Amino acid sequence: MLKDGIYTRASVVLTLEISLSTFASLLSFLLLGAITEVDQGSDRFILGWLLVSLISSAFAFRLIRTHSSAVRYSNLWDYRRVFLALMVKAAFLCLYIFFIGKQTRIHLGVALLDFLISVTLLLLAKGFVVMLYQSVRERTLASLSRTSLLIEGVGESSRSLALYLKSSEKYRVLGFLTVGETDITTLSDLPVYRVRDARELSELKEKLDFSAVLFADQDQVKNREGDILDWLLDLGLKPLIHTPAVELPPANEPRPNFDVRNIKIEDLLGRSEIKISLEDITPNFSQKTILVTGGGGSIGSELCRQLGSLGVKRLIIYDNAETPVYEIRRQLERRYPHLDLKTIVGDVRLLSRLDFVFKTHRPQIVFHAAAYKHVPLMEENPCEAILVNTIGSKNVADKCVEYGIETMVMVSTDKAVNPTNVMGCSKRLAEIYVQSLGLAIEQGSVLGNTRFVTTRFGNVLGSNGSVIPLFKEQIERGGPVTVTHPDITRFFMTIPEACRLVMEAAHLTNGNQIFVFDMGKSMKILDLAKRMIELAGYQVDKDIKIEFSGLRLGEKLYEEVLSDEEQTLPTSHARIRIAQVRAYDYPKALEAVATLEKLACVVEVDKMVTLMKEIVPEYISQNSKFEALDKH
Repeated sequence: MLKDGIYTRASVVLTLEISLSTFASLLSFLLLGAITEVDQGSDRFILGWLLVSLISSAFAFRLIRTHSSAVRYSNLWDYRRVFLALMVKAAFLCLYIFFIGKQTRIHLGVALLDFLISVTLLLLAKGFVVMLYQSVRERTLASLSRTSLLIEGVGESSRSLALYLKSSEKYRVLGFLTVGETDITTLSDLPVYRVRDARELSELKEKLDFSAVLFADQDQVKNREGDILDWLLDLGLKPLIHTPAVELPPANEPRPNFDVRNIKIEDLLGRSEIKISLEDITPNFSQKTILVTGGGGSIGSELCRQLGSLGVKRLIIYDNAETPVYEIRRQLERRYPHLDLKTIVGDVRLLSRLDFVFKTHRPQIVFHAAAYKHVPLMEENPCEAILVNTIGSKNVADKCVEYGIETMVMVSTDKAVNPTNVMGCSKRLAEIYVQSLGLAIEQGSVLGNTRFVTTRFGNVLGSNGSVIPLFKEQIERGGPVTVTHPDITRFFMTIPEACRLVMEAAHLTNGNQIFVFDMGKSMKILDLAKRMIELAGYQVDKDIKIEFSGLRLGEKLYEEVLSDEEQTLPTSHARIRIAQVRAYDYPKALEAVATLEKLACVVEVDKMVTLMKEIVPEYISQNSKFEALDKH
């Protein structure tokens, strides 16, 4: 097997280039018969000519760095650099002729011939190395057991991917696959195969004996869902995707083979990936001290990973779960060895612990992601939901004001919109307190400079406790996969998308705003389960069954649309809008939250939930014992 990571030393390449260039200068004299025609004493001129050639070649090649790239991968740009370096050398030789060569019959034709011979020798040498390497490489690859595949599409991204995988030791590209009509028959010396339905794809599979189809990016996957993706799964062909650059680990971590992976359910959201401009948001976080509460959780840990790449001055992770904190610390230390990282085990319910963190580290920006989020569990433990989600948020917000924090970004949920469960209402109460505090600062009734921003989004694919890990576990066990109701739907986004939007909201805010995210169309959980079973290589109901378990405590069939244009205002980002919500008076919000805290501490559940419904009148329980407390 060829060792792609082993290259000839750059100094050796440079020495060979200089040697060939100097030899070309000598050869130019020999070809013209100049040595026998020049006057006596011209030997000194020839020696001077060779010396100028040697020095100018060394200068030009080092200046233009013709030796800096691997010779075996030489391309047109590398040849252009050689050409440019030899032009510099020719210029020096012409100057030598002008100042010294007048005493001889040496003319500029020698310099021209020198240039032509030098170009020919060096390009032939590099070309020979490329051809030799490719020949050896092809023989080596022919002896390997590789996955035969087709690349979907005939666009530029597909063509680039074929060139990228040409030397792959794991994949063998047989050609391109396209659905429908196309006039293109070959692309990058590979055939283009056209199919119109599953039958033609099956025939092509038998003819070529390939086992996978590779998509160039996520948009291609989303565009092909409903036709070719379904055909692939029905025929037992593996759908693969080229890994986006944002998913790749840093250079100091192991990288996947040629950045290709199996298609995941996250690739099939039915909408284009939400993107932000990192160049725009980086100045907001660069060289700043940032605190992330709940930094060991799904959202918090991904926030830490993304913030670590933005050149923050110090990153403080605060969480009460020691194992996740330990894991994220190990990841960040490995990825960003120069990051000033502090990990603190603590609880947002403990004011004294929070005070220690703020006093000791003086953060400038706070991302508040600490929360209890499991709906049925909080329905059974409502007092803990209030103490963590509502009072914990109050504690963090109060410390932000006390220590003059620039911005606090609170991570909320779509379940805070017309809540039907304790968890959703506890997050809405946190929103009310934080927003009323920010409004009081704006009005001057509370002293402070902190800007408060709240972000709402729906279910996050792959987060702890979400349906994706649950379904994966059930599929690995052989089923059944349990869905609560055949008609239940949810809005989804990926963890990286959610964190990007949270950071973008921090960049966009003018203070005291609730941002909601356009998450596209809602997805049926039943369809999600079916697709995950198929992507795992099984057939629904034949290999793995789906069972309906009934709605859980506090669960509703449909989540609210977050980005309704009638209830939101636009921002400069097309996927982020500002929610228009009722403003609350800060003294009343403070009093209500204090009362809730007292009731939660003494576990007066019914009184506490009744007060929650009075503060948030749109909170109407569903599939819960607390329906009895609703005013009909």
